[in-house]
Amino acid sequence: MHPAAVNLNMQAQANKKVFLTARWQYLAMANYEVPPGLLAPYVPLGTELDLYEGKALVSLVGFLFKDTRVFGLKWPWHTHFEEVNLRLYIKRTLPDGTVRRGVAFVSEIVPRPAIAFIANRLYNEHYRYMPMGHSISRQNGNINLSYTWWLKNTANSLTLSATDEPRPIENGSAAHFIFEHYWGYNQLNSQTTVEYGVEHPRWLVYEVNEMQVDCHIAQVYGAEWVPYLNVPPHSTMLAYGSEVVVRKPVLLKFPLK
Repeated sequence: MHPAAVNLNMQAQANKKVFLTARWQYLAMANYEVPPGLLAPYVPLGTELDLYEGKALVSLVGFLFKDTRVFGLKWPWHTHFEEVNLRLYIKRTLPDGTVRRGVAFVSEIVPRPAIAFIANRLYNEHYRYMPMGHSISRQNGNINLSYTWWLKNTANSLTLSATDEPRPIENGSAAHFIFEHYWGYNQLNSQTTVEYGVEHPRWLVYEVNEMQVDCHIAQVYGAEWVPYLNVPPHSTMLAYGSEVVVRKPVLLKFPLK
């Protein structure tokens, strides 16, 4: 932790400018327990791991962007697309003791090169471009969903079947922990962390009956991830999603050690 963080934007806490709006739908999650040390390189300055029952978790997440607008504008061919990301859970404690629970990313895969280029160039994000696809169907009271992404013509996929009856998230559940993180963080450079707020109502979730992850882990994420992602997940989830608002990023500057 760096309690002496200096905010580069004097109005950061009152920052209400909207960066992005969209509808996020069908958020499928495979959650894995990993050693905290594996995540150390991905924890931005000023934050620390947020543990669930003493466990460090990461989530492989597939979901849909719909009706995406950046600063209120729609970009042609960039309003509807898939994303698959690998994320971890962190928190930042403000000087007054307020805790902001958020996420940071190991990898974010999208099917539009311009999205990856702009996010990486402006905010040092971890976006990668890969061809992607998805399918959704309903049969016999179930919803069947799949996300696919291709690396060098090799397919990777996340598929699931869930009971098609969305219900509220139970307080204190694993789903409550996973979904109730409303801040995003990223390491911009050696002294600066990017912070942004994400706003949406509490989502409804489905009961997942079956999930399968077919991923070439070493090629997509690195060999160090193989022992931890090539096992049955700690938990699996599917949320219906909602309209979301992503606030304009704020830069947090930290003194050199």
